[in-house]
Amino acid sequence: MVEGLHRVVVTGLGAVTPIGNDVPSYWEGLTTGRNGVAGITLFDASRHACRFAAEVKGFDPRGWLEPKEAKRWDRFCQFGVVAAKQAVADAGLTIDEASQHRIGTAIGSGVGGLLMMETQAQVLHERGPDRVSPFCVPMMIPNMATGLAAIALGAKGPSSAVATACAAGSNAIGDAFRLIQMGLADAMVCGGAESAITPLGVAGFASAKALSFRNDDPATASRPFDAERNGFVIGEGAGVLVLESLDHAQARGARILAEVVGYGMTCDAHHITSPSPGGVGGAEAMRLALRDARLEPEAVSYVNAHGTSTQANDSNESSAIKSALGDHAFRIPVSSTKSMTGHLLGGSGGIEAVAAVLAMEHGVVPPTINYTNPDPACDLDVVPNQARDQKLDVVLSNSFGFGGHNVCLAFRRMP
Repeated sequence: MVEGLHRVVVTGLGAVTPIGNDVPSYWEGLTTGRNGVAGITLFDASRHACRFAAEVKGFDPRGWLEPKEAKRWDRFCQFGVVAAKQAVADAGLTIDEASQHRIGTAIGSGVGGLLMMETQAQVLHERGPDRVSPFCVPMMIPNMATGLAAIALGAKGPSSAVATACAAGSNAIGDAFRLIQMGLADAMVCGGAESAITPLGVAGFASAKALSFRNDDPATASRPFDAERNGFVIGEGAGVLVLESLDHAQARGARILAEVVGYGMTCDAHHITSPSPGGVGGAEAMRLALRDARLEPEAVSYVNAHGTSTQANDSNESSAIKSALGDHAFRIPVSSTKSMTGHLLGGSGGIEAVAAVLAMEHGVVPPTINYTNPDPACDLDVVPNQARDQKLDVVLSNSFGFGGHNVCLAFRRMP
């Protein structure tokens, strides 16, 4: 730890995911290998090349939001605010007049209110400009999940929304970590939220050849590191953490779940969608996170991989991990929880950071399900199909996004 910087800890978790709408059910789903992928129900996908996704199921925001709010808000905002409220409740954090200016929000999103944009574009086309909802722009812009979370919580400290595609949630957590380190906030409510399972979202990713088209067997479509992987499965949801300075958490007697010790980010500067060959940018982000944490590669116990189930990502990420960790990469588990949740785009870093913290807390490594055919290019221990009991001291969580954005977060178990 650099002299003069505050240590930062995790004190609360919140999650709305395709395999559970709160942290206990999400964790149970991860450890039992629950599959969140099925046919699309949010719209008629019969004409689409890809007709399945990892939807959030049975989500009822009424226990957390006023009915009027739930009706007006885009779905990604609902997920983000509910996960934020869960995390604050889990942390037992009081936000009042005395503390509100030192507590902030940072919830990233890669796409923002895509459903609102699509539906209101249709209104414009069919009914004219004067019938477009006054909530169109506020609910469409990617910063609104973090803005609404701040309003709902009364948090008047630093507030931001990162939009670095599939790295957005992890960037938001890393940026919140930096703010607390530097003494600019006592606590931050941070993570990622996304809901892009819409006609345009699915069609767009399908046209880019990013999605799996395994319509005959969607349950096995998300298969990170497997030789027969052929694209990712789009998911939705939100994952949010409460970060605090160690001093602040200890002063109020908070339960401390883990310590955030490193944050590395780079850009491939290579291509709008494809990673740089050999995972060079991802490897450097991992090195930077370890350097920030003042840890050697041998200290790492587990890598929660980005692991999207695309040919290019998984092979390049495998190369990145080997480059960053050397021979130690072959001695530790490297699994992808996207095999169960699908790819939440900007929300993925949020729920995967939650998974990383829970893995350390419980001493369990979540599996990579649907793994049946080893790929020589992905020759790491991917924890195939079943969770594994293992003490974990340091966990890395990777997130890589379109545009070449690479983020690695390093978490350490607290004694």
